[in-house]
Amino acid sequence: MYPNDGFRELDRHECLRLLAQAPVGRIVHTRQALPAVLPVNFCLDQDGAVLLRTSAASELAGAIDGAVVAFEADEVDAAAHSGWSVVVTGGAMVVTDPAEQKRLARTGPRSWVASPDEIFVRIEPELVTGRELVAGRTLYGVDLDHSG
Repeated sequence: MYPNDGFRELDRHECLRLLAQAPVGRIVHTRQALPAVLPVNFCLDQDGAVLLRTSAASELAGAIDGAVVAFEADEVDAAAHSGWSVVVTGGAMVVTDPAEQKRLARTGPRSWVASPDEIFVRIEPELVTGRELVAGRTLYGVDLDHSG
C-alpha cells in the first residue's frame, strides 16, 4: 500500500477489535486443489484465535483440520466509500481436549444451523493483517465523491 492510496494499515490490536464486532466472516481453504471460500459465524477466543463451530461430519471440518487457512471479515459502507477488512492466517485444528470443548460449549460461537454432533475449530492467529478504506482522495488525487 502506498502512503496516500486511500487505505490505512491496521495494527494487530485494531484488527482483533474489529473482528470481535463482526458477526460473519469467510474461511478460505483448499478443496480439490482449488481455493474454496465459505461464510461462517464465529467468535474470537481470549488470545485472538478465531473459533468456529460446525458439524463433525461437515466437509469443512475434514478439509481444514491440520491445514493452514485464511479467515476474513469486513464491513463496508458503499455510500460513504469506507470500510475495513481483516485477514487472519494460521493453522486450523479441531479442538479435541475435553476440558477445552466444555469451556467452548459455554463461551464459544453458537451454531446458526445446529447439528447433533458439533465440533469446535480453532484458527491460530499467526498472521493478522488489515486495512481500512479512508473515504476521500486516492494516491492519484482522484476525488472519490462523484456527486460534484
